[in-house]
Amino acid sequence: MIELGSRERPQPAPSRVVWGSLASPREPAARPWLDLLADEAEPRVLTATAPELVVWSSLWPDRPDDQIRFDLRPRPDGLQGCLLRWTLLTPDDLPDEGRLGRLRPRLNFLLYDRLLRSYSQ
Repeated sequence: MIELGSRERPQPAPSRVVWGSLASPREPAARPWLDLLADEAEPRVLTATAPELVVWSSLWPDRPDDQIRFDLRPRPDGLQGCLLRWTLLTPDDLPDEGRLGRLRPRLNFLLYDRLLRSYSQ
């Protein structure tokens, strides 16, 4: 697999809570955060090891073999919450820079805006 991008940022919730949000993003009791665009598809959970790893299938039907890996770990500064890293992986050819320039910011928005805000609602 080829890494197309990765970013790690803090989340205010503990790892087990963030893991649950990623492992079951459509859980009826959860606050909604995974708002998909018209050109995106519902991800499938390919792997989940609580509370540190979740791997999704691609959000993008035109890139069906891509995967999104989520790694969670405690914050090293001792503050509450956890660190969430996404890594976009592909077994295929690299997308052009324009396409890649849309995939990475979309993941940043979903995780570090939508998901993060869902914990403060």
